[in-house]
Amino acid sequence: MAGVSTKEVRRRMRSMESTRQITRAMEMVAASRLRKAQSRITQSRPYFQLLYQTISRMAGVPSPYFSPKAEGKLCCIVIAGDRGMAGGYNSNVLRLARETLAGRPNCILPIGKKAVEHFRTEALLTERYTEAADISVGDCFTMAKQLANRYAAGEFAEINLVYTNFASLLAQTPAVLPLLPLCMTRYAEREADVLYEPDPQAVLDAIIPEYLGGVIYGALCESVASELAARRTAMESATKNADEMLENLHLQYNRARQGAITQEITEIVAGAEA
Repeated sequence: MAGVSTKEVRRRMRSMESTRQITRAMEMVAASRLRKAQSRITQSRPYFQLLYQTISRMAGVPSPYFSPKAEGKLCCIVIAGDRGMAGGYNSNVLRLARETLAGRPNCILPIGKKAVEHFRTEALLTERYTEAADISVGDCFTMAKQLANRYAAGEFAEINLVYTNFASLLAQTPAVLPLLPLCMTRYAEREADVLYEPDPQAVLDAIIPEYLGGVIYGALCESVASELAARRTAMESATKNADEMLENLHLQYNRARQGAITQEITEIVAGAEA
C-alpha cells in the first residue's frame, strides 16, 4: 500500500464502515428472527411425534402408502432459502438435491426463491412456493394431500424431501428424508389396545396426508431456522473481517499522514537552509 494517499485511505475507510453497518444489521435481524424460528420448531415437534406414533401402531394395515412401486417418477420436494448471504446454506442443499435426482426420471416441487430459480428449467410440478418463510401449516397440508393422492394413483414411485436439519446455531446439515412409501417400525403398543372407527384402513388413509403435511411443515421450520442461523454466522464473520480491515486501514492512514507530515517538515528545513 506504499504511495497511497490519505484521501484514498479515508475513502476506503468510509466504504468499509458502511459495509460493517450493513453486515452488523443483517446479523442482528437474523438473530432476532432465529429465536422465533426455533420456537416454531419446538412447537411443531409434539404434533409430528403423535402422528408418527399413531401411524406406527397401524404399520400392518394394508395401504397403498406402504407399498413400493416398481415404476414411476421420483418426486422431490426441495427446500432452499429465500435470499443469499447465508454462507453455504443454499449451495449445500441444492447440491444434495442434484445428487438425489441424478439418473432418475423426476418431478421437482421447489420451496424457496433460491430453489425455484435453481430448478427453473427442470421438470417442475405446477405448484411453486417462492417464499419459504411465508408458507403456512395449511399450505403444507394442501401440498401433502396433493402429493399423497398422486402417489396413490401411481404417478410417483417415490417421494423424497430434501431440506436442511437444524442441529445447532453452528451446525446445519442438509438431509434427504423419504416420505413415500412409508417405512417405519411398528410401535410397541398392541393393536388391540386401540379401537379405530370406521376401520383401521380408513383412518390410516385419512391421517397419512396429515402426517406428511406435519413432516413437511417440520422440515420447513428446520430449514428456515437453518437459513437464519447460517446467515447470522456469515454476517458475524463478515463484521469481524470488516473490523480487522478497518483496523489495518487506520494504521495505513496514520502511516500515510505521518509520512506526509515528515515530508513537509523536510521541505521546510531544506527551504530554510537554502
